[in-house]
Amino acid sequence: MIFEPIVGISTKLGESAVNIVRISGEGSFDIVSKVWKGPRIQDAFTHTVLYGHIVDHEETIDEVMVSIFRSPRSFTTEDTVEIQCHGGSFIAMEIVKLLLREGARMAERGEFSRRAFLHGRIDLTQAESIMDMIVAKTKDQLRLANASLRGGIKELVRGMQDDLLSIIATIEVNIDYPEYDDVEMLTTEILLPRMQLLEERMHQIVHASKAGARIKNGLSTAIVGRPNVGKSSLLNSLLKEERAIVTEVSGTTRDLIEAELDLHGILIRLVDTAGIRQTEDLVEKIGIERSKKAIEQAELVLLVFDQSQPLDEQDKALLELTKDKHRILIGNKMDLGKVIDLQGEVFIPISAKENTGLDQIEHRIREMFFDGSLEEKHEAMFSNARQIALLEESHQTLLDAITTAKASIPVDLIEIDLRKAWGILGTITGESTEDDLIDTLFSKFCLGK
Repeated sequence: MIFEPIVGISTKLGESAVNIVRISGEGSFDIVSKVWKGPRIQDAFTHTVLYGHIVDHEETIDEVMVSIFRSPRSFTTEDTVEIQCHGGSFIAMEIVKLLLREGARMAERGEFSRRAFLHGRIDLTQAESIMDMIVAKTKDQLRLANASLRGGIKELVRGMQDDLLSIIATIEVNIDYPEYDDVEMLTTEILLPRMQLLEERMHQIVHASKAGARIKNGLSTAIVGRPNVGKSSLLNSLLKEERAIVTEVSGTTRDLIEAELDLHGILIRLVDTAGIRQTEDLVEKIGIERSKKAIEQAELVLLVFDQSQPLDEQDKALLELTKDKHRILIGNKMDLGKVIDLQGEVFIPISAKENTGLDQIEHRIREMFFDGSLEEKHEAMFSNARQIALLEESHQTLLDAITTAKASIPVDLIEIDLRKAWGILGTITGESTEDDLIDTLFSKFCLGK
C-alpha cells in the first residue's frame, strides 16, 4: 500500500528550543533532498541522524538535524524524515512551505498515526493509547496508556477471541462430523462450562475497566457542607495553594470552584460547592442550586462537618440528600475539639487549617473506587469509553448465548451469538471497523501525530 508524502509539525508551535517537522510517504527522501544541504539522504542508513541546513535555493533557512527512518522501520512503516529545527513558529512553517512546494501534502489531524494503523504497525487500541499518553496528567494515567501501547489491550481481546473461536470450532466440527449423538450432552457438558468460564473472565475484565476509566478520566468529586464548615479550606489544603477565598463570613463561596488534583496517581476533579442553606440572597440561591446539581453529577461526595459544633438541621438535610451517593464523611476543625455526634456514622477527623488527616481521605478513596487496581501498575485495563462499551456489548452477547444453551436450543443458534460476540471484540482493535468510525477517531488527534 503506497501513500503520497505528507508533512506536519510534530511539536507544539510557539517559542521553544526546538521544533520537529515530520514528512512520511513515498518519495519523502527525494523531497527533503531538494531543500537540503548536507550528506546525501538517499545513501543514509535507517535510524541515523545527519547534520546540515535547510535551504531555499541559495538562501539558508536554518541549521538542522535530520533523522532518517527507512521503510518498514518507522512509525508509519513508510520512508520518514524528521527535521529538528530551531524553535519558533516561523522557522518550522517556512520548512513546511518548502516541502509543500516540492510535492508533499499537509497532513490531516492524526494522519501519521492513521497510516501506522492502516499499515498494521499498531491496532486501534494502541492508536488511542498514543493520545492518552499525550494528555496524561498523572503517573497512573501514563502507566495505563503505556500498557495499552505495548499491546496489553490487544492481547486481552485476542485471548477472548481465541476462546470464542475454540468454542465455535467445537460446534462446527460437531455439525459436520457428529461426535455426540446426544446434542444435550454436547451443550451441557462441553459447551456450557467453557462459555461460563469465559463469561467469568470477561466479567472480571469489565469490572476492572471501571477502575481503568476512573484512572483515565479522573474521579468527579464534590466538596459539600453547610456554610463555614471549612470546605474551601479543605480544597486549598488538598491543592496546597490558595485557590478558594476563606473567611469567617458564612456564604463566602457563592459559585462552584473547580480544580484538578493529582492525589498520588489518582486524578481527582474537585468541585468546591457553595454552602447549602436557606437564604433570600438571589446570587447565593443560584450558587446553591448549582451545588445540588454538582452533587447529582459527582461520583464521590466529600461531606464536610464542623466537628467542634453539634449536628444541626442543615447537616442532617445534607446527610439525607447524599445518602444514596458514594460519600466520605469528614469532620473538620479537629483542632477545636470534638462535639459533633453523627449518630453512628463513621467520619474522618481532619484539620484543614493544620493539614492533618488528609492522607486518610486518600486511603479511603483508593479503598472505595480502585480495589487494589492501582497496585497492578503493569497490567493493561480497559479505560477508553468506546472500548468499554464494546466490551460490555460482547459480554452481554455471550450471556445471551449461555441463556440459549441453558434452554436446550439447537447449537447452531448458540453459534450465532458466539460469532457476534467475537465480531464485536474485533471492533475494539479495529479488525472490523467502519471507515467513518476510523475517520472520527483519528480526527481527534493533534496535527503532526
